[in-house]
Amino acid sequence: MSDQMNGGVTDTCIDPGKLFVGGLSWQTTPDSLKQYFQKFGELKECFIMCEPNSQRSRGFGFITFRNTEDCDKAMSVEHHILDGKKIDPKKKKVPTATLR
Repeated sequence: MSDQMNGGVTDTCIDPGKLFVGGLSWQTTPDSLKQYFQKFGELKECFIMCEPNSQRSRGFGFITFRNTEDCDKAMSVEHHILDGKKIDPKKKKVPTATLR
């Protein structure tokens, strides 16, 4: 899939081990997010996006698995519940420039 950006062409690819996780509870911490997804495999990184001034969660974060098979295991689960709330993990799309 291609997107036009600033007159150049970029392709959007998926980082195979990275997930966007939306729908997080305000009570979810990076540790609880990490603990939940570690049951699918080893993580390289895990963080929750916060408001810069208040440091309050913005309700979403990102996790990266060490290998794609573990990411696929997590994505094969139909419903994810964390801190009493249904969360919505999706494969992270990463734009990459292409030369033509």
